[in-house]
Amino acid sequence: MRVLVNGANGKMGREVCKAVRGASDLQLVAGVDPAGRPQDGLAVFTDLAQALREAEPDVVVDFTTPAAVQKSMELCLARNVPMVIGTTGIKSHELQEWQARALQENWKAIIAPNFAIGAVLMMRFAREAVRFFEQAEIIEYHHAEKLDAPSGTALRTRMLMEEVHPKEIPIHSVRLPGLVAHQEVILGLPGQTLTIRHDSTNRESFMPGVLLAIRQVHRVKGLVIGLEHILFTDI
Repeated sequence: MRVLVNGANGKMGREVCKAVRGASDLQLVAGVDPAGRPQDGLAVFTDLAQALREAEPDVVVDFTTPAAVQKSMELCLARNVPMVIGTTGIKSHELQEWQARALQENWKAIIAPNFAIGAVLMMRFAREAVRFFEQAEIIEYHHAEKLDAPSGTALRTRMLMEEVHPKEIPIHSVRLPGLVAHQEVILGLPGQTLTIRHDSTNRESFMPGVLLAIRQVHRVKGLVIGLEHILFTDI
């Protein structure tokens, strides 16, 4: 599979490029970055439309910004190029609109707020546990440069938990240097608490999930939100 990385020179983008290079069944064909700086011999374009025309990728991996990602989705939908999207900050009503468009136009994409396998399991366990607890709260910790708060992972966790729990679940966001991506869900009953926590101490923790999504994106139907749909179900 021919892979193009949008946001290739960002922190996550560089890690994705490294992971794709190390995969024998994938080929890194180009990157896109506003500055257009070449990366280890990789052609890096400043414009995604040009990159799509010239590199002819089978899939685009996007780790950019909330302001840029939907324009990239428009370009990929128009050329029917599947996407794997790790950019967070897209509003829920916008995601619903994209899901409808993707089905209508037979476009494929996977959006995941977190590609770490442990984080996906943390969300699943929290959803199961909250059925048995009166109250719960979410605390998420990220690096100081993260643009959105609460994180996409925290919002996704709350949504999954509130599907089976009647009370609103608060989210607390922490942004500090030295952090990467961490989240804990604390559940309480009289006389006891349960804490479910996941820590990503290095961005390489996200790469197995990214590679899995790249390999599976051609099998999904429409736009799929959440890595759990390809981890826990037979597409």
